[in-house]
Amino acid sequence: MTAAPRVTVLGSMNMDISVTVPRLPGPGATVLGSAARFAPGGKGGNQAVAAARLGARARMAGCVGDDDFGARLTGALRAESVDTSAVRLVPELASGLALITVDPDGENMITVASGANLAVGDAEVSAALAAPGGVLVISAEIPVPAIAAALARAAAGRVTCVLNLAPAPAAAARLLSGGVDWLVLNEPEAATVLGHPVAGLAGARPAAAELARTGARHAVVTAGAQGAAFAGPDGAGAVPAFPVRAVDSVGAGDTFVGALATAVGADVPPGEAVRAACAAAAVAAARPGTQDAMPHSSDVLALTGVRWPLSKS
Repeated sequence: MTAAPRVTVLGSMNMDISVTVPRLPGPGATVLGSAARFAPGGKGGNQAVAAARLGARARMAGCVGDDDFGARLTGALRAESVDTSAVRLVPELASGLALITVDPDGENMITVASGANLAVGDAEVSAALAAPGGVLVISAEIPVPAIAAALARAAAGRVTCVLNLAPAPAAAARLLSGGVDWLVLNEPEAATVLGHPVAGLAGARPAAAELARTGARHAVVTAGAQGAAFAGPDGAGAVPAFPVRAVDSVGAGDTFVGALATAVGADVPPGEAVRAACAAAAVAAARPGTQDAMPHSSDVLALTGVRWPLSKS
């Protein structure tokens, strides 16, 4: 048994409004779907929940509106034993919203109304870095200046940082120039940062190696149902996806990031940490919902055969 690592997430919290449709709509098309489902989400909140369920002592830093959705978002985090003392209520802004459309294969389209997430700034950066030790996760649904400030302060304080540029901002290359311990991107995000297409696991492998030469000590490129590739000072490799039937891929990437941060915080070797994160993400994709679908360690073992490398204390 490994002691529970500390994971702090600096990122977004959104109320997810999800609709299942027979097919994703094209431009100008209207598609009739299921009744709308309201559930807590946002990349930051999701990553904090994923980390907590997999054994981390998780903290959340960010902003919500002083409204009913804000109360539900923070309440859901507290229900998962996530410390919300660094979450700020912003009375003048509504809480963030994510409009999510999901097809029968689990593919999705997401539109985000940032709301209070746009208020994340120096106060939240300071709060995120106030706790001693552990891993800092930064996700990109918050303003770029806050991301840059957090990266600089983490580097100066030698705090291990996992940067998830999702979505990848136009300033991504500048953000990486100062270096980061771990960079996690999916195929389109890697393509945005590198300036050329990245497709499938075959494309993810060279993309991870290229990203590891642009400021990331360890780089991971996820390729959805095909798996993930990684590169770093200890070598490079790829982890094929675990064979599960995808039901809803919303939140699978966030599960990957939260799981990876937890494994890194427990000093799990890089290749093993990526494999464990792939297994956790596969479980999330095989179940409906976002935070509701995120696994505990026993779920990872039951569905993928992978024994999670630490136990919740």
